[in-house]
Amino acid sequence: MRVTIVGAGIAGLSTAWSLSKQGHDITLIEQGSIPNPLAASGDRHRMIRRAYGDADGYARNIEEAFDSWDLLWNDLGVSHYANCGVLGISQFAGDGAEQFRTGLDRMGFEYERLEPLDAAARYPFLDPATFRYAYLDHDGGALFSERIARDMKAWLKMRGADIRMHTKVHAVDPNAASVQLENDEIVRADRLVVTAGAWTAQMFPALAENLMTYRNIVAYLEPPADLEDAWATAPAIVDIGGASDGYVLPPLDGIGLKFGAGVNKARTPDPEANRAAAPGEGDRLRRLFSPPFSRIDEYTVSEVKTCAYTFTADNRFFSKRIGNTLVVSACSGHGYKFGAAVGRRIAEALETNDDATLARWLRAETV
Repeated sequence: MRVTIVGAGIAGLSTAWSLSKQGHDITLIEQGSIPNPLAASGDRHRMIRRAYGDADGYARNIEEAFDSWDLLWNDLGVSHYANCGVLGISQFAGDGAEQFRTGLDRMGFEYERLEPLDAAARYPFLDPATFRYAYLDHDGGALFSERIARDMKAWLKMRGADIRMHTKVHAVDPNAASVQLENDEIVRADRLVVTAGAWTAQMFPALAENLMTYRNIVAYLEPPADLEDAWATAPAIVDIGGASDGYVLPPLDGIGLKFGAGVNKARTPDPEANRAAAPGEGDRLRRLFSPPFSRIDEYTVSEVKTCAYTFTADNRFFSKRIGNTLVVSACSGHGYKFGAAVGRRIAEALETNDDATLARWLRAETV
């Protein structure tokens, strides 16, 4: 079977990986480089975690995600994952961090609960007077996304995939499973898969009501010198508590300390608009982390990166078959952790034509 995949983020790369292993003829089209710094799958590292709040279906699916990453590491011959653990910090009753913890309880996942003074003794960047408790899940950590994309691209090339970077799709014929490129070339296949993230609605305007695009930023920070060692051995932080939806990835293997917050996201009709960070954006993000971090004004913003994500109204992954074309999108940045499993599930659906099972799995519904 000839399959064209539009979009070489983690879902597109993983779909190509899975289909190539099954012997299919793959053409992978990406409008930028691989990795693409503007894509939702871009940046240097991304979190993988078991904590999912009230989304128990996704918490159940995380084991399949870990298993799928292990299969990918076997094929690549190297693991791009750091199991540094995942910390949650609750500032007030019912905040996001507490919702994540109660989700762990419902799923029967084990974790270590820490009182404020104990947590601050272990992680000196915390101010124990500003939070109720913390908890540490020893499973989870960081996926090195840029390294994953580079190695998957190399693996696919060795397997004979036709990889077209810096190639923009001008039009799509979903029934014919063909795409017209900007140079008017027509690429034809038996099946077409579109995993273009925030650019999906540009190819399928009718899906704009299902897939809403938001802009957000992350910032890389340099901590005070006396806290560098504490951060070097810190876990990822799924939620700092409070109202910011703040999260952190610690400095790992040469990659810096990264802060992000869901509260920063803003709806945008164009995923390529305002992609240069505005003055002061990094500092505004930094200030969201006090509390629970102490001495936040002593942290220096070294880099700010923008990102564009696709969201759905019900916060679940999206899939839709249109003719001989399958359109798949994650919801928000949490799609990356499932990326390897998503590719395997898409490949299975293409071979079986079982769209219903794919949709239920993507939506984390009980089958």
